[in-house]
Amino acid sequence: MKLFQCQCCGQVLHFENTVCLRCGRSLGYLPGPDRMAAVEPDGAVWQIAAETADPQRWRFCKNWELSACNWMVPVQGNHDPEYCDACRHNRTVPDLSDPDNHRRWQRIEVAKRRLIHTLTQLGLPRPVTGDGHPEPLVFDFLADDPDTAQRVLTGHADGVVTISLTEADDAEREAMRSQMGEAYRTLLGHFRHEIGHYYWDLLVRDGGALEAFRAMFGDERADYAAALDRHYHDGPPPGWDSTHVSAYATMHPWEDWAETWAHYLHMVDTLETAAALGMKVDPQIDDEGELSTGIDVNPFRVRRIQRLLAAWLPLTVALNAMNRSMGQPDLYPFALPQPVLDKLGFVHDLVTARRG
Repeated sequence: MKLFQCQCCGQVLHFENTVCLRCGRSLGYLPGPDRMAAVEPDGAVWQIAAETADPQRWRFCKNWELSACNWMVPVQGNHDPEYCDACRHNRTVPDLSDPDNHRRWQRIEVAKRRLIHTLTQLGLPRPVTGDGHPEPLVFDFLADDPDTAQRVLTGHADGVVTISLTEADDAEREAMRSQMGEAYRTLLGHFRHEIGHYYWDLLVRDGGALEAFRAMFGDERADYAAALDRHYHDGPPPGWDSTHVSAYATMHPWEDWAETWAHYLHMVDTLETAAALGMKVDPQIDDEGELSTGIDVNPFRVRRIQRLLAAWLPLTVALNAMNRSMGQPDLYPFALPQPVLDKLGFVHDLVTARRG
């Protein structure tokens, strides 16, 4: 994620900010211009502060009233949408009269907005219900039923991404990560993984890339339920880390794709942040230059995956070393053997072809 700047006082702003800490003005994210702006009330609407020549007026997303969104929608007439470009994909939210539900949902919305921003920057389609698309993108954010033993399962089916509210609880999510033997489990990671299944439908199944996909990832027509049972009964096959990005990716070609897709989104978002910070990795003892890079690339406009990887691999080594210095586990606990790099390249090529 890039950095922003308050146009009134010059304060550096971050994507999640709602108030400028220097001048105290309210902040709103403007999706069209991809801008975080200080805004001032103008009757029932808002205007961009210190820019009186700009006639555009804005409204905050309806979820702003619930402290769950900082995005805005342009005022265009009598039928302006209530929800922003991110929140219009919501179909179900939990019972917000429960304070725990409300708190967890707010955290879910933070992760969702970052996801939607990345998808927008990549130029990927995000159809909504009512626009005629056969598989619009829909989110259901659900809480476990306290009266039954049935738990909500995070997943995707036919355009509907379901996120369990328990994933927004750090303690519960960490307990699940440990129980499942996973190296990495985050709320944003869930979004990136599940949205990968959605874009498999759009880019692979409906995009004429099935045969190329099968050659790279395997045949998705393999019985999914049987593959799931086998994975949790037997675990990943020996040597899995030489061909897959995670143990879960070995379960089925669909999961291999979704795990690879999630890592692609990890990569482009983190590289945008590193570029915005002007980061450079240049170890003095790196005589061969394998751990050195200057991160000055726009990851959303790169045609060749090699440019991204040339920056990504040294950056992950540096980030992991920094985490260890703080007594923390590796920030990016993954290895990327050549088969995984090839799969990342496959994802990148599909995305860039779609963007044109």
